[in-house]
Formats: sequence, structure tokens, C-alpha cells
Amino acid sequence: MLLDPEVLYLLWGPVTITQATEVGTVYSLEEIRQITEIAREFGLKTHLDGARFANACATLGCSAAEMTWKAGIDLVSFGGTKNGCAGVEAVILFDPEKAWEFELRRKRGAHLFSKHRYLSAQMQAYLKDDLWLELGAKANANMARLAAGLASIEGAEIPDAPQANMIFAHLPRAAHRRAIEAGAKYYMFPMGASLEGPGEELIRCRMVCDWSKTSEEIDQMISTLRG
Repeated sequence: MLLDPEVLYLLWGPVTITQATEVGTVYSLEEIRQITEIAREFGLKTHLDGARFANACATLGCSAAEMTWKAGIDLVSFGGTKNGCAGVEAVILFDPEKAWEFELRRKRGAHLFSKHRYLSAQMQAYLKDDLWLELGAKANANMARLAAGLASIEGAEIPDAPQANMIFAHLPRAAHRRAIEAGAKYYMFPMGASLEGPGEELIRCRMVCDWSKTSEEIDQMISTLRG
């Protein structure tokens, strides 16, 4: 028996994609369209997790509309926290009929903060003159500089070139040791990886650049890793 699309939606929930992804890659506009088309065939809505929305937009060189509703996205969480704002995200629903229920769910989920207007005011400055896009592009450029430097380290391996502002790289333990001893802090995998052991052994790490990093800071990090 075929289920009604509304029943399927209640049972399965929406399809969610993250743009840019958690590994630093970016869906193309065509890939987004293909995903939303498949979701619609099964009566499902599509949500775009845009914690790094600005970075993805800057990479694709497209408008916000082209990456969302024009590609079939129904709901967007538009990130500000990872791009210059303090604890601020916006949610955009392209179906106005869903907006009222969302307001209720937000309050029920304890996301309606006291004096929320002071947080929300940041969005006004964030959106003015495309500041959000400018900051995202600057973060991407910083990562491109860092990635080029990491690739120059002897023995380093970069499985996937970064498409936004995040990279997962395999660096020699000796390079990590130099960086950590100099005061750097970042994630290494597996979590809790030891700095003791063969210096040439590769250890995976995750590094992220934001808009505020200077070329000098990035070059200093590369120099420390390189030794």
C-alpha cells in the first residue's frame, strides 16, 4: 500500500544536507537540485543546514536564492555564529504556512531567549552591504593560503582540497609536535592521538580558518609546522 506523502513526511522527516559539508566540501547547484527532486518524488521536504552558508555561496559564486529556493530547498538555517556573529542563526522557511508552527516549536524547544532582540540585531549589520558574503570569502581565501602551505610540508597528504574554509590533512607527527609545543590548538584524529612516537608517522587533523586571520598568522603556523 502506498502511503500518503504527508504521512511519509511525518514518518521520515525532511532530507537534510549541510552546505558547506562537515568535511569542507561544497555541493554544486546541480547536485542540490538533484537531491531536492528526489526528495519531492517521495513527498519529502529538504532542509539546508547553512552553518557555513556564506563560505559555500562564496565558493560557488552564486546568489543565496540560487543555492536555496531556486534549487528546490524548502527550509534554510542561515548561519552567523561561524562567520562573525555571536550566537546568532536565522531560519528561513519558504512556505509561509509553516512559519507559525515553527515559532511554537522554537519556544517549546527553549530557543526563545530573553532579550533576543539584542542577538537578532547583529543580523542587520551582518546582511548590510553583503558583509556576510565578504567575511565568508575572506575565510575561504585564508584557508586556500593555509592549504597551500600544508601541502608544502614534507610527507604531508591532503586527501581532499578544501572548497570552503575547512581542511582535513594528514601531517607528520613531528610537525604536530612543533605546532602544539608552540601553543597551537586543533583537533587530531583519532581523538587523543599521542605526540610520542615516530616523527614521520602521519596523523590526521582538522583545521578551520575564519575571516579574522591575517596572512602573517597563517604563514607563522605553516612555518612552525614545517620546522
